[in-house]
Amino acid sequence: MRLILTFLIVAAAIIDLVIGIGFFLNPVSAGSDFGLVPAGEQGRAVLRADMTAFFITAAIFMVWGAWKRRGDLLLVPIALFGVAFIGRGLSAVVDGTYEGWWLPMLVEAAHVIVLAYARLALPHHRVEETGEA
Repeated sequence: MRLILTFLIVAAAIIDLVIGIGFFLNPVSAGSDFGLVPAGEQGRAVLRADMTAFFITAAIFMVWGAWKRRGDLLLVPIALFGVAFIGRGLSAVVDGTYEGWWLPMLVEAAHVIVLAYARLALPHHRVEETGEA
């Protein structure tokens, strides 16, 4: 089971890393895939910085947690994708839906579910055990 979880996490992390690199190298093109159109230099900078940070940070912590078999490291991408899922859900309720609105939510939910299960299955440490208490 751990091998399957590690494979799923690393596969998702590779996809997230590619998305993050896409935002870093060409924020306008990558943004259009997400329905984002930057307003000038500031908008391109926001896409390049914030979207790159989101996806690359998630990917790094996913691979790190899976590779080191440290479930506590998976809390970072769980939080990132969990907050994104909640925000997207709120937007669907408040702003309404659009064609294919459910697909990004499905991807975010899948991230959270797989990572949360992996966090339970992989070892994690209590604060007292790390010597930081």
